[in-house]
Amino acid sequence: MNELKEDLNFNLSILKSFNNYDLPSNYDAFLIEYSQLENNEIIKLLNSSSNKLRLLISKNQSNKNIFYDDLILSPFRLNELNEKIVKLVSRRKFIDNSSIAIKNYKLDKNEKKLKKENSYIVVTEKEIKLLELLLNKRKPISKKDILKEVWQYSSDADTHTVETHIYRLRKKIFDKFNDKNLIINEKEGYYI
Repeated sequence: MNELKEDLNFNLSILKSFNNYDLPSNYDAFLIEYSQLENNEIIKLLNSSSNKLRLLISKNQSNKNIFYDDLILSPFRLNELNEKIVKLVSRRKFIDNSSIAIKNYKLDKNEKKLKKENSYIVVTEKEIKLLELLLNKRKPISKKDILKEVWQYSSDADTHTVETHIYRLRKKIFDKFNDKNLIINEKEGYYI
């Protein structure tokens, strides 16, 4: 595999062994050969590393008790391996970019839901943009700046759009989660 690195669309490092069964943290994905899974400790460690993608290489369908994201049957062509890894990493990045932690909530931009534990509310595109703006600025934002950033209104526009949307969003959050403090309003503006 080392000889083929330049033909791949991803960076490749080969681990010959795990030191004390400690998986490295600076990798997006692991390519695991089925025959290497003889040690139950390695299987446990791989299964517990949920934030890493795992591509299993096997001569037949796996019957080992290991979680993997995709399977590639050997023998395989290099371009097939390349495509599988690129798709897996792209899918993971898409999922990671669409999910944002806001205090003890999770904003899922794909599903358009603000979640807390097993409950959720449906949010609009503008509410998502508003929450992202408030989260990313990390300081109070004026009504005029919110109008400019979220609605692309000019800074001299006089409208109650911001107040109305924040009121409705706060109401949805309070009705579902009994939380009045996710979006705070002070003299300087709104913030999370």
